[in-house]
Amino acid sequence: MVLAFSKFAEAEQSGKFALPTHNQASADVFGKTLPPVGYVKFCGRGQDECRFANGSKEKLNLTTEKWTMIAQVNTYVQTKIRPVSDMELYGTADFWTYPTNAGDCEDFVLLKKRYLVGMGFSPDVLLITVVLDEAGEGHAVLTVVTDKGDYILDNRRNEILRWDNTGYTFLKRQSQYSATAWESLQPARQPMLVSTKSN
Repeated sequence: MVLAFSKFAEAEQSGKFALPTHNQASADVFGKTLPPVGYVKFCGRGQDECRFANGSKEKLNLTTEKWTMIAQVNTYVQTKIRPVSDMELYGTADFWTYPTNAGDCEDFVLLKKRYLVGMGFSPDVLLITVVLDEAGEGHAVLTVVTDKGDYILDNRRNEILRWDNTGYTFLKRQSQYSATAWESLQPARQPMLVSTKSN
């Protein structure tokens, strides 16, 4: 579940990235950026996930019922899917897909999003997101954009936390307007390529 990141220009290591501001309900967006390479390849296979467009900046009205649905999907996928690297499963470092019984971090994200969309949630409030974890390793999570803040579904923990309480550094995520458009969650810097390296 580790995402390796590199830049087209001279690499800068983690520690120079802006961390979430505590008690900031939602992440700031700093303009367009490149999608992860694995996601581009995934979309190239014609996946339905990649087709939403003409979305809006609306936020999910987070009722008790909707929170319960989100928590149920999160728990179900956490228990159904076993974390395994793409290299072990597919013999390649970066293969995004819907898992059946095992998968990498982005596979967990894809499956959770698919189930929630199937339950009536709008895809433009369910955003695939790339972060750096506490060790500076790349990782994928699902952001749920709500009127109570951005909440994170993460295969590394069962608890659903608001983004500013995860301990992660947020790099980029899908745009609410289109599945294939991505936005930077960091102040302007050189574009990043992101690929899955290991479990």
